[in-house]
Amino acid sequence: MVFPTGLLKCATNVPRRAVRLKGLKYSTRAKMKPGYQQANVVILRKDLADDFEAFCRANSSPLPLLYRSKCGEWSCPLATGSDIREDCPEYCVFENGVLMKKVASLSSYTPQLQDMVTFYLGCSFGFESALKAAGVPVRNVEQGKNVSMYKTSVACIRAGQFHCPMVVTMRPVPEDKLDAAAQSTHMIPLAHGGPVHIGDPKLLGIQDLSQPDYGDPVKECPGDVPVFWACGVTGVEAVQSCKPFLAFTHSPGCMFITDQKAETISPLTLEPAQCHLIFCISQNPQHYSIASKRAVQQIRAIEELVVEDPGSRGIRALFLQDELLKACLSLSHSSSVLITTGFPTHYMHNPPEETDGPPGAIAMAAMLQALRKEVVIVTDGRALEMNQHIMRDAVQKGVIKTAVPVISFQSNGPDSALHFLCRDGDPTKPRFDHLVAIERSGRAFDGNYYNMRGVNIKHLVDPIDDLFTTASTIAGITTTGIGDGGNELGMGKVKAAVKAYMPNGNLIACDVAADFAITAGVSNWGGYAVACALFVLNLCPIHWRYRHSGLGLSPTPDQQSLWTACLPTVAKEEEMLHILVKYGVRSGKTANLGLEVDGLTFHPYHSDLIQRLRNLTLA
Repeated sequence: MVFPTGLLKCATNVPRRAVRLKGLKYSTRAKMKPGYQQANVVILRKDLADDFEAFCRANSSPLPLLYRSKCGEWSCPLATGSDIREDCPEYCVFENGVLMKKVASLSSYTPQLQDMVTFYLGCSFGFESALKAAGVPVRNVEQGKNVSMYKTSVACIRAGQFHCPMVVTMRPVPEDKLDAAAQSTHMIPLAHGGPVHIGDPKLLGIQDLSQPDYGDPVKECPGDVPVFWACGVTGVEAVQSCKPFLAFTHSPGCMFITDQKAETISPLTLEPAQCHLIFCISQNPQHYSIASKRAVQQIRAIEELVVEDPGSRGIRALFLQDELLKACLSLSHSSSVLITTGFPTHYMHNPPEETDGPPGAIAMAAMLQALRKEVVIVTDGRALEMNQHIMRDAVQKGVIKTAVPVISFQSNGPDSALHFLCRDGDPTKPRFDHLVAIERSGRAFDGNYYNMRGVNIKHLVDPIDDLFTTASTIAGITTTGIGDGGNELGMGKVKAAVKAYMPNGNLIACDVAADFAITAGVSNWGGYAVACALFVLNLCPIHWRYRHSGLGLSPTPDQQSLWTACLPTVAKEEEMLHILVKYGVRSGKTANLGLEVDGLTFHPYHSDLIQRLRNLTLA
């Protein structure tokens, strides 16, 4: 048996005869019992009951279990004097997984029900009063309609004989009310909790919001964003996939109404770890992500640390707050990441590369690998073999656990970048969903590439910028640039500030913008910050739940240990510099061949920053 606790309180003496009225529309029933917890219902043979309970436990967001009845039990402690054969306005009757009919009563099935178990599952209608209390309009109620429900491409976690796609409800929410909508519903986990997706429905495999699989289409108002919550109708899909000889469910939108009030929680009483903040991480497609206020504060502190400017280069003028946060939220949702680095500033040396860039790139790659992302590094063909050897040595020395493929890109025509980024050159089939450039020389307005002294180094640079400009035209690929001077790929987003405040800014400013531009005192520090921010996000229960669509368990101790081991350390980054020096890679500002980056010796400057960064991350 399962009894809801904490967030639900009982309202006694509610007449059961009121909810046994048949033929009422959703809007009428909702007005009759506003603010009460409602329940989705699944009734199965007793031999399937344990499997279905396990399925609910594994998929608690769509199937929050309020109560499991005894075999042949009609009533339940959720509602005084209830009778599950009569208390839903309409029932679905399934035979071998096929919907045979809908009925107003299950009394004629009493003999069969003697050997069946009833599951009462939380329903999102239970949080609509909380939305209203938070000032969030509920469009389906305003329009007198049942909520829209859709089958998704998100697979629930299988348990025994049960497996099916998750079903979601959609409620349009004004953009300025997204935080309130997420916060008010998150605190009611027995009514599905917070959203599992905000933004473009196609990211859930939903092609047309005007064609719901269940319920009614609900119209959006100007400025609304589609917000999706897990839905108990997932239980209906589970019954259909399992194909039991006989099963019953509520008819979608015709739930069992309990005697229990759904509480609302005041945001003023919440700790920062419980408070939701929502950020737009993509406009093509529209996509939002969520993190706790505590995680956001921690990442902002990391961002402030790495923008320190010990070299007095004036890079603070290029800083945009929350670029690190939004880039890492996007990276957290990604599955395949392409990283590029390489700034051949020392055109008179062989190799001309500098020590800023590769360490940050490998630090990001290590964390992304630990988070089970596919990672590829692209660099200049001229430096390909050297970078492959650097990667091999980094693995041998324990800087990164597994080698990342290192490749090059050459332009052989106008569609080269498209074919490199997408399978068969098809923009609907991107190979990567995020591109990151760290201390990568960027194309200026005149088509040349300049170091900070204004020297043109175009002859040493492959046109990797084309990948970023092409990516900007492909839905589903997001880009990030990390730089410390404004002439780096992606920093075109802040080129006005580069021109206004950086030496030679009008000449050297990169003209190619990324979606997010992370400014750091040294670009490597920006790469370290990305690794640390990804660590923080994936330990944030609110972000973890959202990223996994509310399915599955929290990170295991083994996963957390792996992520911790992949954070930058003083020892690993010092070893990485030794590897670069072995191959003749020099400090950017001075051309010194030693443990130095941008004119700053590893000890104390970089080692101190890395340790402070770890302390912030692990706090």
